[in-house]
Amino acid sequence: MASKDLPPLTAPFFPNVFFNNQFCAKPVWPPATTNLSDQVAIITGGNAGLGFECASQLLSLHLSHLILAVRSLDKGEAAAAKLRALHPTATIEVWQLDMSSYDSIQAFAKRVENHLPRLDIAILNAGIMPMNFAAVPTTGHEETIQVNYLSTVLLTILLLPSLKAKSPPGVPGRLTIVNAALSLIPQLPSAKDTPFLKFYDNPDNFDSNGNYCMSKLLAHAFLYKLIDYVCADDVVVNLADPAYVKGTKLVRDAHGPAKAGLAVFGAVTGRTVKVGASTFVDAAVLKGKESHGCFLMNWKIQPFNASLYTPDGKQAIEQSVNLRRRHAKIP
Repeated sequence: MASKDLPPLTAPFFPNVFFNNQFCAKPVWPPATTNLSDQVAIITGGNAGLGFECASQLLSLHLSHLILAVRSLDKGEAAAAKLRALHPTATIEVWQLDMSSYDSIQAFAKRVENHLPRLDIAILNAGIMPMNFAAVPTTGHEETIQVNYLSTVLLTILLLPSLKAKSPPGVPGRLTIVNAALSLIPQLPSAKDTPFLKFYDNPDNFDSNGNYCMSKLLAHAFLYKLIDYVCADDVVVNLADPAYVKGTKLVRDAHGPAKAGLAVFGAVTGRTVKVGASTFVDAAVLKGKESHGCFLMNWKIQPFNASLYTPDGKQAIEQSVNLRRRHAKIP
């Protein structure tokens, strides 16, 4: 059953969901026969952390052509050099992509359209969790909501035609958006509330964890509606939660006691980067059409955030999925 057809989770996130995610769930690894020869994949934010590990795992499955989509070409090339040394027969390219820039996103999608004869997989891993408020100069929006939601949604929509047209006949393209179990915590803002973006664009309302959780919840709302327009026969789109993973750079802006506390918390409770990245491979390679429009947590299809199932939530979904068009001014 699809996520929207499942009953919402009623167990408290802490400790129930978190404990199960971190200590009880068992990884699902690709069968030894899994072979991605001739396939082409894109990974955003693939130069470090979960993105780099996901790239390594795909290449270990004989992926033929990998594109690391990164903001810093120097860091991307350094990561690509490491991967090329381990997988010398694969073609590994580094393409520039700045997720805070609509121009960069559109240029990247156009490059995919014009220069790739084939595209099988796109894993949208790039995301941020800044500790301090910052607005993206070109849009005026708070950068967590901008990068994790607005820009990710835009890139998703722009890549869908290429994934449909450039995958082999009869085989749907695959697009996985990296999400988080923390998306289950907040409630979708009511359509009657203060204009959504204005609230988050106000530095007085900034909350690092709260903004991050909301950016991931908004991806649920987007996918909930997207499957009304995208068929699984064309492109399978899903969300994948890696759970809490130690050793990534997601909270690299943390300093002092907060940084030390997060390091200890990660050491005690965190999954390894290898296990965390395996959830992306599972979502983009192993799962089939049954995962279209689904939130995957612990390698299984799970319900969306509970607020999406309410009458107010369904009304708010309509509002949230229109944010990109109205505020980015992109048709």
